Amino acid sequence: MAFKVSRSKIELFMQCPRCFWLDTRLKITRPSGPPFNINKTIDELFKKEFDRHREAGTPHQIMLDNQIKAVPYQHKDLDTWRYNFTGVVALHKPTNLHVFGAIDDVWVNEDGELIVVDYKATSKDKEVSIDSDWQISYKRQLEIYQWLLRQNGFTVSDTGYFVYTNARMDVDGFGDHLEFKTKLIPYTGNSDWVGPTLEKMKACLEGDMPPVGEAAMGGECDFCAYARSRTELTLKHLKK
Repeated sequence: MAFKVSRSKIELFMQCPRCFWLDTRLKITRPSGPPFNINKTIDELFKKEFDRHREAGTPHQIMLDNQIKAVPYQHKDLDTWRYNFTGVVALHKPTNLHVFGAIDDVWVNEDGELIVVDYKATSKDKEVSIDSDWQISYKRQLEIYQWLLRQNGFTVSDTGYFVYTNARMDVDGFGDHLEFKTKLIPYTGNSDWVGPTLEKMKACLEGDMPPVGEAAMGGECDFCAYARSRTELTLKHLKK
């Protein structure tokens, strides 16, 4: 039987194999933050906006502004690809892992190559980018989607795009509405790491003991460090 692994579980493994093992083997999950309801709403509005052009077979204005010769891609399974609990699916035969991930959007260029597109939303007082160290997760996310589509036999462009919108803070007031500025950020992905990572994940899953917690950017995982410190403090007080 194939074991299901979501795109977010791959990211969890990349951040900390120990947290991944505890999550998948013992169902001990990391504490979750509050839901980003505004971001979710913006995602849905972007989808409606691009879907109008999908139905018409026309390019969105952001494509024209950035000289992207493409249109939103029409496919019978697009709704399934976008749904969180199904997504784009591929079976990684070397590990028998059933990999899936919900994609935001897909465009198609004049050469028939599919283009992976991810929506992002934030609010900051400077121009958005994907250059921060922590945004490696954004890049891995896009690369996993590229890998999944290729596993399904599609020809996929190495270049994907982030439709990144930023709520402006340089306005006089709120007035019951936010003003956004949207930027299209290209990213050339390389999904060669996905297959070897899935093999490491399978080995981790089969281990009887959790691996050492280590953050993706070096040093101990913050969640593991907190759990260890809390346990040490508890044991210290119990001994008293």
